[in-house]
Formats: sequence, C-alpha cells, structure tokens
Amino acid sequence: MTRVLRATADRRIRGPYTFGGALVATLLPGAPAELTAAYDIELRAMAPDLDVPERRSPLTARVDRSERILVPAPQHTLRLANGVAEFVRARLESDGVLTVHLTGIEQADQADRELLAVLERRVSALNVELDDDPGGGPLEDLTPEEHDARADALTAEGSTAVRLGAVPYHRARGTDRRKAAEDHLFAVYWCLDHGCHDAAAELGERGLAFADPGSRVWWELIHRAAMALGALEREQDAERLLHRARRGTTSAVWHSTICYSLAMLTTRHHDPAARDLDAAYGWINNAIALCGLLPDPAERAVKLGFDLNGKALVVSRLGDLDEALRLVQEAIDLADRDLSPGAQRVHRMVLLANRAQVYDRLGRTKEALLDWDDVITADPAYPDYYIDRGNLRHRLGMFDEAIADYEAAMSAGPPFSEPYFNRSQVRYDLGDTGGALADLDRALELDPGFTEAYPNRAGLLVALERHAEARADCEAGLRLTPDDPYLLCVLGQVEAAAGRHTQARDAFDRALERDPALAEAWASRGMLAFDTGDAAGAVADLTEAVVLSEDAPLLFNRAVVLRSLGRENEARDDLLRAQELAPDDEDIRKALS
Repeated sequence: MTRVLRATADRRIRGPYTFGGALVATLLPGAPAELTAAYDIELRAMAPDLDVPERRSPLTARVDRSERILVPAPQHTLRLANGVAEFVRARLESDGVLTVHLTGIEQADQADRELLAVLERRVSALNVELDDDPGGGPLEDLTPEEHDARADALTAEGSTAVRLGAVPYHRARGTDRRKAAEDHLFAVYWCLDHGCHDAAAELGERGLAFADPGSRVWWELIHRAAMALGALEREQDAERLLHRARRGTTSAVWHSTICYSLAMLTTRHHDPAARDLDAAYGWINNAIALCGLLPDPAERAVKLGFDLNGKALVVSRLGDLDEALRLVQEAIDLADRDLSPGAQRVHRMVLLANRAQVYDRLGRTKEALLDWDDVITADPAYPDYYIDRGNLRHRLGMFDEAIADYEAAMSAGPPFSEPYFNRSQVRYDLGDTGGALADLDRALELDPGFTEAYPNRAGLLVALERHAEARADCEAGLRLTPDDPYLLCVLGQVEAAAGRHTQARDAFDRALERDPALAEAWASRGMLAFDTGDAAGAVADLTEAVVLSEDAPLLFNRAVVLRSLGRENEARDDLLRAQELAPDDEDIRKALS
C-alpha cells in the first residue's frame, strides 16, 4: 500500500522540525507501544505536541533551567534523525511505501535538512518529492496589529512547535517588543536544549533586536546564542556576541560568565592553530576574580566552581595535570561546603566527571573508576559517560565490563556511532572479527562521516581478503581525511594484494611521510620490498617496525627475510624472541625446528 503525505519544511511554521513533526504525526498513530518506547526521546523532540510517553529522561531534562549547564553535542540532531529514521523504517515495514510531497525546503532549518538526508539514505520505503512551490509560509500581508493577534491566538493554543516557528515570526512583525523578545527566548531555550544549534543561534540573534540592552532577556538571548554558535564551531561569531555583551552590561556575574565563555572558546577552538592558551588563562583568571564580588555564598559556589573547572581545562592543556586536579577538587569542595544537599546535581556531576578524566590522565585509574561510577549513578540516562568509563575499562583489560558500558550507552539515548565503534575494538581484541566488523558497519550506517571507523573496517576487510570493499572504504575515508596515514597504509595493502606494486609503494611512502611512527606501514612496506626482490630493503623497513612495536608477527617476518639472505643466526634470534612473546604459535615452533 502506498500512502501520501503533503508537508512543508518551512521553519517559520513549526520550528526546526516542521517536516519531522509532520512525518512523526503521520506514523505515530497505530505504532506498537514497544516501538514508540524505543524511540521516545527522538519522537518527543520531533513532535513535542504529541502524546509520546516518556521512558528515558536524562538528569538535565529534570532539573530547573538555571541548572542546565550541559549543552547537547553538535551531532545531537544526527542522533535524533537516526532514531526517527529507524522508527519510520519499522513503521513502513508494515504500512508499505510512503510518498512525501514536500514544500518549503528553501526555508527548512538545518535539523530538518539533516533528517531528510538521513531518511533518504536509510529508509528505502520513503519517497520524498520536493515541490518548488514554497507552500505559502506564514501570512505575509498582515498589519502589525494582525500579527499581534495571530501570535496571541497561536500561543493560546498551547502548542510548543508553533512557539518555535510561527509565534516568533509573527511577534517580530507585531507591535509588542517585550513579547517578541520573550517569545524568541522561549524558542532559543527549547532549541538549545534539543541540540538545534542553528535555530538557537538564528532566533537568539533575531530576538536581540527586540530586547532592552542590559535586561535579563537580552542577556539570556545573547549568551545562549553565543553558546549555540560555539557549538557550531563559529567561534568568531560567538566572540562577536560576547564582546557585544561586555559593552552592554556592568553585572559582575554576567562579566564573569563572558570571560569564562571567551576562555573556553579559545581553548576548545576547532582549529588547533587558533587556540590561544595564554589568552584563555587571562580570561579565566578574570572570571575567577569577578566571582569574588558575588555576595551570595551559594551563587558564588556554583559560579566560582564553574570557573575553577574551566581553569582546570586550560592548565591541563598546558600540561599541568596536578594543578588541574587541585582546581577541580577546590570546585568540588566549594559545592560540598556552600550548597545544600541535592542542589545543583548537574554541576556536581560534571565536576566529578572532570575529576575522573584528570585522575585517568594521571594514571590514578582506581580513583577514576570510582568517580565514573558516581557520575553514572547520578545520571544513568546520559549515554556519553558510559563511553568514558567503558574506554577506561577497556584499557584496563576489563573487556566484559567495557562492553556492558558501551551497550548501556546504546540504550540510554538515541543511536550514535561511538559505542558501536568502541565495542568493535573490544570485540577485535577478543578475537571476534565478525562482531567487530558488524559494529563498524553499524557505526558507519549511523554516520558515514565517522572518519575513525574507515581505517579499522578497511583493515579488517583486508585481513578477510575482501579487497574490493577495503578499497572502497579507503577511498571513502580519504575523501574525508586525505592525509590519514592508517587509510593510506591499508590502501597500500590493497594495492599490493592486487599486484599494483608501484601504487602500493607510493601509498606506504605517503603514510610514513605523515606518520613516521606507524609500525604497520613500515612492516607492510618491508613485506612489499621482499615480495618484489629487495630483501635488504625489507630488513631495513621491518627493523624500523620492530623498534616501534616489537611483536611476534613482525619478528617472524623479519626472520623469514633474514633467512633468505643467509643470516641464520639473526633469524634464529628473532624466532626465539618471537617464541617468548607468543609461546603457543605453531608457525614459530616449526620455523625453529
């Protein structure tokens, strides 16, 4: 059966998920309860006005807005889109094909555009036909007073979605500047909470035109818009807004927040060349100094703790981990001393998470694990912290526990690539090549731009002699990261397997130019040299590999080459050392005998 949906993606109507909300509203009726429950977070984000029971609720969604200090990751909307795509795919398995005639794409928010791209990639039973007709959009030919009345009527309906689109649209064309600023702020809050950073930045900057400079609404608009711009890696635009805020207020607490934000922007800048830790150090010290002017102990404990935590990040980037630990501990002690029990739970959780990270980097893994346990107890519905604890457990050889953490991350929130990628590494270490490959497939299904997965999957495919697929992964990965040495190394292995020795040598050379410490590239180039008759060159390259990473296979291969050159004593030394490293290896035993 083929169904037809006529919808618009015009963000001026129902906000960043105007299309997504219409799609969910079409498919939600009649959906099995277990399917709806599996994607409750995603469905509630796309269609906030529908009655979707809440099954998973992170701590940040359950505290007062003033305590929501965690900003969703830039790819949060990709997680939402993947979850909705899986919901749609499951619904259409029983309902047949759905054809969507979509208008208003020119006015679509980036979140809806991203959703559309994921749906087209992952849901074959969904056909989307774009219509050039703009779809009308909100009413353009009203008087300012009619825009006021329209905004009032829409607000009275109680719909969240129209307050993200049509209401701020009409308020911006009406007569009431106060309501216009406040309605823009409502939309900014919602969009930032749900990771719709493009919408939050746009609405925040537009709302500033209606807010009285220096007012609370003005501050919230400018601050939240800057947060969204920072998440979008638009640091210059964020700085522009923050410096505008500096000129517009004399509030000590707001100036402290501005200084903190400027410090974090330059510390975390997406371009490493643009990071300036000296400038960040100055800004964060200004923030801390201003906190001393705050008269209320509880407010000072939170704000100063936040700034001390920020300074810990700066000094850790400068290499002083002991000082970073001292600063985070000071922030924790402040909260314990000056905050009432149970207050500022998100703030306390973030401090513990940061202390866990510093403990880990200092090699104090037992203390790090205890902190991660407390962090996850504080918010079992926050997936990213499971990843952090799982990574530590993996490094400690706690493979089963690491897998349990990654699987908890998979179920705690919308689907994303990292837990599958990380579980693939554990499975590979356990010898489960098939499971590792399946996890890498899943990671790249969720995000074809997840660059870390391409070298691993290509390497596995080479080991399985699936060279055509490995080549495709190398080419796809190198389009995203042209200088990735691991991908170049695997490409060389693919070329060597195809007998394209010149191309293989070139790939290995390029890999080693970019990473001279990549043992696998030295080893692969060494075996290529041996296969093409250059035994002396092979020994030289394999020796470089052994120096970087002494393991049994490398020693065995060098022994084979040494033996071909008649250097029996050296070959035997390599085999004896290889046997020490891998006493159960039958090939080494036979070579020695």
